[in-house]
Amino acid sequence: MQDLLLVRYGEIFLKGLNRPYFIRALVRKIRYAVRGLGAEVWVSDGRIFVKGFSDLETCIQRVTQVFGVHSVSPALEMPKEDFDAICDQAIAMTRDLKGTFKVMARRSDKRYFMNSPAINEEVGYRILQANPNLKVDVHQPEHAVNIEIREKAYLYVREIPAVGGMPVGTNGNATLLLSGGIDSPVAGWMIAKRGVQINAVHFHSYPYTSDRAKEKVLDLARKLSFSCCGIKVFVVPFTEIQMAIHEKCPEEYTTLIMRRYMMRIAERIARQEGCEALITGESIGQVASQTMQALGTTDAVAEMPVFRPLIGFDKSEIIEVARKIGTLEISSLPFEDCCTVFTPRHPATKPKLEKILEGESRLDGEEMIQRALEGTEMIRV
Repeated sequence: MQDLLLVRYGEIFLKGLNRPYFIRALVRKIRYAVRGLGAEVWVSDGRIFVKGFSDLETCIQRVTQVFGVHSVSPALEMPKEDFDAICDQAIAMTRDLKGTFKVMARRSDKRYFMNSPAINEEVGYRILQANPNLKVDVHQPEHAVNIEIREKAYLYVREIPAVGGMPVGTNGNATLLLSGGIDSPVAGWMIAKRGVQINAVHFHSYPYTSDRAKEKVLDLARKLSFSCCGIKVFVVPFTEIQMAIHEKCPEEYTTLIMRRYMMRIAERIARQEGCEALITGESIGQVASQTMQALGTTDAVAEMPVFRPLIGFDKSEIIEVARKIGTLEISSLPFEDCCTVFTPRHPATKPKLEKILEGESRLDGEEMIQRALEGTEMIRV
């Protein structure tokens, strides 16, 4: 007998003839997740198995964070020929349970001497005989005793939900504009969950934003990096651009002009890294720079698509997701990012593009962008 982890995938089932490609990608990501645990990952008859791990709970914690995994079950692998041993093991696994239960047998090996209903009936009977605290409910049981008859027999009673989604890297690459706030890490997580490999661009305005603010952003990237299988963070020096905008452009338009320069720089880095889209954490109407008109002016400088997965979320919904994925506590640390530097008292909510272009005409835009790109630091987390 051997302990192992049975891994289920969900949406991959819909991929038809492309399914093997997605399964191979998911197996690679699971292997990445369990590295260092001495675990082996393999596929058999539509199931992914993990065995040989040094720590079961750590293995579960890691695998359930892998995008593409729907759920996992700690299972026991044993010979299928000895049916009495299977029954004894099912009894042992349910010894401490109370309430209602159901046996759910799946017989992939059609040569096995008992069919699924017969297995259900016999194992259920023996469990009832051994544990008077249980009774059968085939419709809405509190516990499910699963028995799978394949090359060997697999028994399990726990099913632990995972993050779901698609394996990272199966749906292209994109660049996240990552601030130190609550929204952008959630946006990156949501797009990565759809199978997109992400990297990140952060704009750092030293000395107006501190090194602790930069480290906060790197901590956010580290929190995302496990499910995303690693992230490259490009830290862009933004002080010169921000100071020039503050000094030469109309005050009510400074935030929007700043955002337009961020988009220009992020797109150049994205193309350099082979990415096909940008990701931002904007939610329509949340602040002045996120009105419909304002978003239109920032999009005007980007040629590649801009993904905004939070566009229809309110703040409480975003906070709930941030709490779930573990970024909320980091985002709440009191270290400001460049978006809060030189915030105008009365920002334009219905900006006119001609006034923005007039303000930008006062700047040495291309030269500043080139200097910012030359000073960019890449950090792999």
